[in-house]
Amino acid sequence: MNEKFKSGFVAIIGNPSVGKSTLINAMVGEKIAITSSKPQTTRNSIKGILTTDDYQIIFMDTPGVNKTHTRLSKLMDKSINESLSGTDVVIAMVDLTRRKNSDLFLGKLKKVKCPVILLLNKTDIVKDKQDILKIIGEYNELYKFDEIIPVSAYDEEDVKHVIEAVVKRLPYGPQYYPEDMITDSPEKVMVAEIVREKALDLLSDEIPHGIAVEVEKMKKRVNKEIIDIAVNIYCERESHKPIIIGKGGKMLKEIGSRARVDIEDFLDMKVFLEVWVKVRKDWRNNEVELKRLNFLE
Repeated sequence: MNEKFKSGFVAIIGNPSVGKSTLINAMVGEKIAITSSKPQTTRNSIKGILTTDDYQIIFMDTPGVNKTHTRLSKLMDKSINESLSGTDVVIAMVDLTRRKNSDLFLGKLKKVKCPVILLLNKTDIVKDKQDILKIIGEYNELYKFDEIIPVSAYDEEDVKHVIEAVVKRLPYGPQYYPEDMITDSPEKVMVAEIVREKALDLLSDEIPHGIAVEVEKMKKRVNKEIIDIAVNIYCERESHKPIIIGKGGKMLKEIGSRARVDIEDFLDMKVFLEVWVKVRKDWRNNEVELKRLNFLE
C-alpha cells in the first residue's frame, strides 16, 4: 500500500436538482456531467476523476433520489444503491432553497458505513444566514454526519473546502486511472448526454422525462479532422415529436446547433451533426428498449 498517496471512490447523492452535477464538474475542473434545472437529469452513475500528485478521487454522480414509478426509475434507484455500496466517502447534498422530501435521500444513508459529508448547497441564494445555522442543527438531529458544510457549487473556495474534507477521509491506496483521465464514460455516451442536455434546456417541462438519446453513428472522415455523428432523440408520444422538431424544424435545429458547439469542444474536432426524432412508445418500461439504450445489460 502506498502510504503517501490517497485514493478512493466518492458517491454524491441527493434529491433531484440539488446541484450534484454542477458540483462534480467544478471539482473535476471540466464538464463531464450534464446539468439542468429539470429533475432526473442524471440517469446513470457518471464518474469524474480528479488526480493530483497526492491523491486521486473518483467522484460518482448519481441520479436524484426519487420515488420509483417506471422500470427506468427503478434502474436509476438501483444505480444509487450500487454506488453507495462500494464507496469510501459519501457526499450528501441538500438544496437550501428546496428541502421538500429530504427524507428520501436520508433513507439511503441507513446502510452506509463510510464517512458521510453533508453539503448545504446554494448559500449564495439564501438571504438570512441565520437560517443556515438553524438548518445545520436540524440535520445534526436527523443523522450523524461526519461534517456539514454550507456551500455554493459555483464558489471556487467552497469547492476547494469540499475537496479537502474528502481527501482528509480517503484511505491510502493506488492510482486507479491515468492522471490525464477525467471520466471513464465512452465518447458516445458523452455525446448523447450533451444532446440530451440541450433538449432538456429548450423543451417544455412535460417532455424531457420521456426522451432518450442514442448515438447511431460516430465516424471520423478519412484524412479529414471532422467527425460525422448521427443521433436519435426518442420520445414516448406521437404528440411530442412535432414539439421536439418545432415549426419548420426550428427547435430541432437549435438543439443540434447548441449540442454541436459543446461536442466539438469535448472532442476537440469539427463535427457534422445530424439529429433525428423517433417515437418509442413507453420506452421507460420496455426492457428491450432499455437494453438497447444501455440502461440494462
